[in-house]
Amino acid sequence: MSAKLPRFIDLFSELISLPSVSSVNPAIDQSNRPVVELLAGWLDELGFAVELMPVAGAAGDKLNLIACLGRGTDGLVLSGHTDTVPCNESLWMQSPFRLTEKDNRLYGLGTSDMKGFFPIVLETLKAMELDRIKRPLYILATSDEESTMAGARALVNAKRPVGRHALIGEPTGLQPISRHKGIMVETIKLLGRAGHSSDPALGVNALEGMYTVMGALLNWRKEIQARYKNPAFTVPVPTMNFGTIKGGDNPNRICADCELSIDLRLLPRMESAAMRTDLRKQVRQCLDGSGLSVEFDPIFSGLPPMETDNNAEIVKIAEDLSGIKAGTVAFGTEGPYLNAMGMQTVVLGPGDIDQAHQANEYLALERIKPMQRLLGQMIQHFCL
Repeated sequence: MSAKLPRFIDLFSELISLPSVSSVNPAIDQSNRPVVELLAGWLDELGFAVELMPVAGAAGDKLNLIACLGRGTDGLVLSGHTDTVPCNESLWMQSPFRLTEKDNRLYGLGTSDMKGFFPIVLETLKAMELDRIKRPLYILATSDEESTMAGARALVNAKRPVGRHALIGEPTGLQPISRHKGIMVETIKLLGRAGHSSDPALGVNALEGMYTVMGALLNWRKEIQARYKNPAFTVPVPTMNFGTIKGGDNPNRICADCELSIDLRLLPRMESAAMRTDLRKQVRQCLDGSGLSVEFDPIFSGLPPMETDNNAEIVKIAEDLSGIKAGTVAFGTEGPYLNAMGMQTVVLGPGDIDQAHQANEYLALERIKPMQRLLGQMIQHFCL
């Protein structure tokens, strides 16, 4: 059966050639159906039972893939997302949708983050005696990880029992990751009153009000960084970034509206709902008596921090096989959602996060064989 699958480089090329950008901007958001259907066909050839799950709540035509070989409630889950971030093609040395081998690297959008994980999984499976599988092996391929996490949320909402031990192939440079920060994004919009700039009393300046808000939030940031610390992280405190600000329309008019968007990265055991409540309280208090009104918009509901016990079997096995101690990262993954489904999850992939989300993204060829060996040994341990 496995002989019907294309060569590794052809598997990789076909996946990269299919655009599957996810974005909160509907104008550039794309379906992941072609990628999922391609993977489904290959896994079907290998004997997997394949299900395509429509993703409720996602914009457009989005699917998750759930493929299983074997039966039971234990076993191993190999998981990844099928979408990529948007790209500016003019900044690439070659087409981002054509796999290009050069200087011992494979270039293309998604090579590192993280379409490249799937051909490595398939190449590993091709070399194995899959009829010997005793405990279930699942392959998950999700949508919208780069935008709304709608695919992972759909899996949680479906309350489907899926294996006990999970590995997500996000770019970690082959280091096991057991913890990562959570993400909150919040937009604060102040509404004032326009007027002629010659007399401040004619209006209520939203831009000046936002200056006050930013000062209050900077003080609040100092407070939460003093309250929460985790030395396991390179940046051991929660962070808050002022990402965008816009307001007003002309220098000689009092600014009637101003909008600030911020990004917060939360340590494990920090509750995003409580932090959002506290943030909004700080903003409202500093505006008291200003004459300004405020609106809040959580651009998406947030990603929880991930924390898998370092004594979990999947973490210990990943450490043994990679020869690297489990670490932490500041970027987010679908790990907390898999953990919420009752799995124990480790993040471990061949790419580098330094390559993600930028022009000329690549995967080093030297990472492919070690990742194949690790996956083969993982399957041997958990499924055979």
